[in-house]
Amino acid sequence: MEKVLGQSLTSATPHSRRSSSFITPHLDWVTVLLYFLLVALGWMNIYAAVYSPDNVINIFSMDINSGKQLAWIGASFLLIIVLLVVDHKVYEHLAYPIYGFIILLLLVTLVVAKPIAGSRSWLDLGGGIRLQPAELAKFATALAASRFLGSVNLRQQNFKDQMILAAITFVPPIIIVLQNETGSALVFAAFILAYFREGMSPLILIIGGSAAAIFILTLLVPKLYLIAAVTILMALATWMDYRLLRRFKVMIGLWIVVVGMIFSVDFFVNDVLQPHQQNRIKALINPEADPLGYGWNVTQSKIAIGSGGFWGKGFLEGTQTKFDFVPEQSTDFIFCTIGEEHGWVGSTVLIGIFLLLLIRIVGIAERQKSVFARTYGYCVASIIFFHFLVNVGMTIGLAPVVGIPLPFFSYGGSSLWSFTILLFILLAIDANRAKDLAR
Repeated sequence: MEKVLGQSLTSATPHSRRSSSFITPHLDWVTVLLYFLLVALGWMNIYAAVYSPDNVINIFSMDINSGKQLAWIGASFLLIIVLLVVDHKVYEHLAYPIYGFIILLLLVTLVVAKPIAGSRSWLDLGGGIRLQPAELAKFATALAASRFLGSVNLRQQNFKDQMILAAITFVPPIIIVLQNETGSALVFAAFILAYFREGMSPLILIIGGSAAAIFILTLLVPKLYLIAAVTILMALATWMDYRLLRRFKVMIGLWIVVVGMIFSVDFFVNDVLQPHQQNRIKALINPEADPLGYGWNVTQSKIAIGSGGFWGKGFLEGTQTKFDFVPEQSTDFIFCTIGEEHGWVGSTVLIGIFLLLLIRIVGIAERQKSVFARTYGYCVASIIFFHFLVNVGMTIGLAPVVGIPLPFFSYGGSSLWSFTILLFILLAIDANRAKDLAR
């Protein structure tokens, strides 16, 4: 570390020190603009979510979430300056130490954190300020995994390398699950999308997607019907491609595995998952079965979004969120505020901004020349995409309610800092890309 920092500070000429500090001309300003736009819109909708016409409080008041979020936004701006001024090579060279420190922080949190809503994932820093290390683990894992992939060829890596990459990826979510933060742990599955870009076998995606499809279909369709459908499909595949007959034993083994998975779903749901996790699955399958119980969140969320119609009720005019019909309306269900107050038009615009940001990030990743930078860019895109997809999906009943915030938009300092660090490390690396190529 001292060697890296020493070279960047002492060996540079005055001219190079100026160019490394003032990298703003090379910054991707479109992405920066999208970031500020999402943060500003999120802040306004956090205020709208907690606004009460009977007790109007100034948007800047520290007594409500909008005022607290503004303080986190201000701190994020200072954080951005630091991220852009620091020598961008530090992020690659210190990837493993950063990762190790966050792992240690997760373990400390598991031991010393006080339970909050059944979760031991928050560190109390005093003065009413709390930090959730699980959020910071995302960017730390992205750095470490990218650093590792930059040192090996994923298309040709051996079993040992595969296990190292798996450990880097899944050690943090295992600790996070022990903290009882299942939603945050699920996000780490998004890293597989980034690894796929670097040459990971598509078979892993196929197996994962098939397992998820079987799990969901087993909850929706009677087992005998599903087994019959699988049998018919496999028979048709064998009939269409006679070469599969040569692998008859493999096909039979695959059929047995699939049938075993179908019959194991009930055991997993009823004996492995905790009661509140079982309710989330039930709410996803049929929230109307218990609209006043486990189906309340999803039912009220859909009512709020649907009540907005095409144009919405207007800023600060929402009723479902104002009168607390929608739970966690400024965090996990912030999208309901958009749907109710700004309708289909506002929801479409917000989705469009997120899609534009994701396209921009993928473009930034593709123009990188180093494996580390490119992989990190895809990690950023994958994490934001997963959060966006699940958060919006759970508010409209297409994904289970797992407590995942909407990036840059939901209330929460740890979340905002995590996504800010993720994005601006990438922008700092990209801003120096042309200079690195010239060397």
